[in-house]
Amino acid sequence: MGIKGLQGFVARVCPDACRMVDLKEMAEKHRIDHPDVTPVIVVDAMSCVRHWYTPESWVCGGQWREYLTVLEDFIETFKAAGIELVFYFDGVVEEKKRDEWIKRRQQNNKEIANLFQFIKTHRKQPGRGMFVLPSALPTFTRFALKSLGQKTVCTLQEADFEVAAYGLQHNCMGILGQDITVMYSREDLCRALGLNIMHLPLFACLLGNDVVPENLLEGFWHKCLVICPSRNKSYNRRTSIILAVANYISKIPCLYSSLKHLEDMLPLGSDKTLLHRGMESYLLPGQQSPWIPPDARNFSMFSGQEETAMCQDKEIFQVLCTKYGWLCPCPVQFKVRCLRATLLLFHIRCSRPAVPIGTLCVQMCPYPVSKEHHIQSENYAIFNILSNGELECSNSLEDDCDTEIPGQALIYRPARQHIYSVLLESEGDGACPVVKEWFVYCGNPLQQPDLIQPVQPSIPGGTPNLKTLWFAKGPDVEKQRYSTFLACFHLQDAMEELQALEAPVAAFCCLLTYLMLQVSSLSLEDLNAFVALVLCLRGKSAAELASLQLMQVDSRAVHLGAVLVRGLTTLLMANSACGFPFRMDDLMPWKVFDGKLFQEKYQKSHRSCSLEELLEGNVSNYILLESFVFFKKNVPVHNYCCTGLLSLGKVCLTRCKAVLTSGENCLMPHQHRICGEEIRYICTHLCR
Repeated sequence: MGIKGLQGFVARVCPDACRMVDLKEMAEKHRIDHPDVTPVIVVDAMSCVRHWYTPESWVCGGQWREYLTVLEDFIETFKAAGIELVFYFDGVVEEKKRDEWIKRRQQNNKEIANLFQFIKTHRKQPGRGMFVLPSALPTFTRFALKSLGQKTVCTLQEADFEVAAYGLQHNCMGILGQDITVMYSREDLCRALGLNIMHLPLFACLLGNDVVPENLLEGFWHKCLVICPSRNKSYNRRTSIILAVANYISKIPCLYSSLKHLEDMLPLGSDKTLLHRGMESYLLPGQQSPWIPPDARNFSMFSGQEETAMCQDKEIFQVLCTKYGWLCPCPVQFKVRCLRATLLLFHIRCSRPAVPIGTLCVQMCPYPVSKEHHIQSENYAIFNILSNGELECSNSLEDDCDTEIPGQALIYRPARQHIYSVLLESEGDGACPVVKEWFVYCGNPLQQPDLIQPVQPSIPGGTPNLKTLWFAKGPDVEKQRYSTFLACFHLQDAMEELQALEAPVAAFCCLLTYLMLQVSSLSLEDLNAFVALVLCLRGKSAAELASLQLMQVDSRAVHLGAVLVRGLTTLLMANSACGFPFRMDDLMPWKVFDGKLFQEKYQKSHRSCSLEELLEGNVSNYILLESFVFFKKNVPVHNYCCTGLLSLGKVCLTRCKAVLTSGENCLMPHQHRICGEEIRYICTHLCR
């Protein structure tokens, strides 16, 4: 948990606490001091993504191939110094931080509204001062690092805590937050403040953090400023508060009684334990604090409350034990939200002998004999759904003033409802618990979660159980995985045709078809732009994409780009739930999307440019969208893919308009599916 204004304070008041470092020298010193340990730096990735994203264009939806090269260069910097990296990503929003999460999302909404107003006025991207992360950047950064061979950890609780715990347990060189060339010294900071290291947790709490809100501390700060007024008139108020609070703390003994006195003095409202909990949040496993004696600690690794439902499916756990080398001769009790939640261990490998996982707690005898000694999940959304029945989605670059395009949270809700059903459906009557969604979209004040009822996908014979989808083998099971995945997007009847396509194109086609059915305002020009994007992106290097220049930026294309990228995260969730019918790498944005290229195709398409121009001359004999006839049979496979997708899009558009004409709601078309017969002719050409 960071301290607001502390970094600026260090730079102004005690710059000696901030040192330039040489990575190679640090690594060599670490090898000398610890000859049997490889130099490792643990990275708080969520605090770094803003600094990692350096491509010039950011507003159009993300320059993903450029970003991938940035990450490669970052990794090579450390590799050259002989340093290994372990990347930590936030995996949950703890309930104690919910209010702060909501406050940040609401602030982001204002920033995004201002951003769209700028784009509409100036038709260009603003300066870096208005920078907003491309939609889903943290999620895809994690997968990008995994694809580059890096160790990544998706946390099960407060990321700061797990980062520090890992660094302590593995004797790491240090923790990387933002700047790779700067190291902050606790000792030098304490010296400048007149404190010792034991004071720092209390110092952080009394300046305000995610547990102790700043608004409860204003009176205390005023008292400290009266006792210790600023000696330097050039200091801003925050700097003066930091110095005054440090002066106050330096004069009180490091005792539990001092903490209790502060709790009585501070206006903490109805919750007098705030300060105590804030202090505890800085204690790592095995650490002691003079402020909190052992008998006063209420330490809990995970904040989730236990449910009373007992998992009866011991066979699943035995499969897991066999698969991952967990030896469990003793009977195992499972406390779990639903009968299927133990299956989330398929997605998580942990090195602790006792693993509390939200509402799931599995007591295992020895350490697991697994290659990775850290928590590793393919998609943390699966864990959140199974353990807590809760899911969050942060802001996207969406224009709330554009009422013709629903929020991505609403567009993909029907698909998520099917995914929830796949994960949570009980063995008996098919009833599912509701899922609490904290999704940002226009008109949602985030005062409480949306309660979303899972909806069974339309699959002949019913939805396969998770044991089958995740563990069974054989061609029939592969077919079940693929058909279940498609059913989440109402496309199960097109399975044979889609399987004939290259995997990234098939996934993109699935997403685009779903979008055409869900969003009534999408036009044929929009469809052409999306299809031209995925086809023309093939073979383009990061350097080529970086050199692409835009004359202007269209706000609606910015919005659509964000919707598409968020759709890719929905594909990831469905893929994880259905046992990975696709390789995760085939669903990544650098395979099918580039923000600037999409802007170019969108603007050309809406200017009614020729199909040949839109496709950069790759099609010598192209078809008109009004026709499903190919003019020549000897067109290369690449071009058949092009024309086939365009024709498929035409079918989607026709079906979507038919739905609209009938007056039915396009946002909830569970019964509307693209029929295989309508696509079969097109896709037979794609296989030639």
